[in-house]
Amino acid sequence: MKRLPLLKMIDRVENARALDPLAQGIRAAIDKLVRPQALRDVLNGVPIGHPLHPLLVQVPIGAWTSAAALDAVGGNRRAARLLVALGIAGALPSALAGYTDFSRLHQQQMRVGVVHSSANVVATILYTASLVQRRRGREGSGRLLGFAGYTAVMVGGYLGGHLSYRQAAGVNHTEDVPHRVSPDWQPLAELEELTEGKLESRMLGEVPLVVLRRGEKVSVLADVCSHLSGPLHEGTLTDGASACVVCPWHGSTFSLETGEVVHGPATAAQPRFDARVRDGRVEVCLPGAG
Repeated sequence: MKRLPLLKMIDRVENARALDPLAQGIRAAIDKLVRPQALRDVLNGVPIGHPLHPLLVQVPIGAWTSAAALDAVGGNRRAARLLVALGIAGALPSALAGYTDFSRLHQQQMRVGVVHSSANVVATILYTASLVQRRRGREGSGRLLGFAGYTAVMVGGYLGGHLSYRQAAGVNHTEDVPHRVSPDWQPLAELEELTEGKLESRMLGEVPLVVLRRGEKVSVLADVCSHLSGPLHEGTLTDGASACVVCPWHGSTFSLETGEVVHGPATAAQPRFDARVRDGRVEVCLPGAG
């Protein structure tokens, strides 16, 4: 099937280095604005286990879609104004969550993200102007501005889908691990081969693992970061209430005991392997594998 011209245009956006200064400026502004790590974790969606931004965008998109429907059929004007205002109110928290995710993306993703966010900013400006006109009693121009805003929303939504489904921003990059390993116990390494207190990389078939030995205890996680596939064995080991590994690419922090996310931007836990030592050999098993 022939590729759509729109896809070719987005391919050019992914490689448009001219967008990099703006992307870096937005990243720097978000890093200054969203300071507490706890706030970043909430905006990333760590407490709910997946990105918060797609959930929040349902408010402005739903409200503006309903307003467009009312405008199209000549429905209740007061209800349309209320829906437009609701969409504008919901745009701010949605944008803040989206920009927080944006600040920890790869370069090509950030370039598309700049255009995606620009379309949504334009939509919000148009809907604000629409609301002003409606309140002035100029319903005709208010509806036209609303339809223009909805067109911008659809463009932004298409680019958001491209970010998620073509560029894999916000998805779990370790979802395939349980399907690629055997469900039974398998040998991994000789205990004496593992360096005490150091993160190391080992392969279980074709699946890379990060391993930490502390005495006779061995902790094992999938090595590919669930956020954007960073190599955890190259990360930083932290000691607190429990040992954690910090991804070297974007700073996602995972418990080596449980695999759970301690700090974002990752929202999906790392697959954690059970480990045991038999006759000096470390064996691992992934619960739920297969």
